Amino acid sequence: MGIFARMTDIFKANINDLIDKAEDPEKMIKQMVIEMEESVNKTTLAVAQAIANEVGLHKKIEKAKKDSQEWEGKAIQALTAGREDLAKQALERKSLFDRNSGDLIPLHQQAVATTQNLRIQLDKLKAKLDEARMRQSTLIARSQAAKAQKQIAQSMSGVGSDAFSKFDKFEQKIEKLEAEAQAFEQLAGENSSLEDEFKKLESNTSADMELLALKAKMGLLPKSDNE
Repeated sequence: MGIFARMTDIFKANINDLIDKAEDPEKMIKQMVIEMEESVNKTTLAVAQAIANEVGLHKKIEKAKKDSQEWEGKAIQALTAGREDLAKQALERKSLFDRNSGDLIPLHQQAVATTQNLRIQLDKLKAKLDEARMRQSTLIARSQAAKAQKQIAQSMSGVGSDAFSKFDKFEQKIEKLEAEAQAFEQLAGENSSLEDEFKKLESNTSADMELLALKAKMGLLPKSDNE
């Protein structure tokens, strides 16, 4: 009866419960189907043995009845021949076979009941096995789906997110490098502008002095009060 209890667990259990109870629910389902097949094979063998026992008892009963009839015929034959002593011996043999058949009849009846019971159990086992085989692929598919959902949930909740975390840190490092590069470019631009302004200033001063010198040469400068 243990196999029936285990089969009931398969059909009634939720796939999430299977995941909690077994490290590999798919392997567990396949193993239980194998156990059902083994149980069917054992029960089939038991039914075959019970049928063989039933048939054997039936044959023994029929032979005992036939022998009883034969010895009764011999008793009649002996009486016809006036041999009461032989008739008596023949009837004793007949009585022996009668007792033998009488003892075998209840055994045969019990064998018949055992065979019927085993046949019923075998039919139930075969029905359960057929159902398990049909549902096996469905249960395995549900198990795989549950595993996938669990992995996704773990990733979303931060479990196993090392890769994402490293990716974010790497992106932040790149952004920092880009910002530093832009800062250096701005500093370089400011230094260049400052140098250009000084160069312009120097250039303007030189041009002013040359202009004054030319004006003095041409007598275009205004005369000072001391002159």
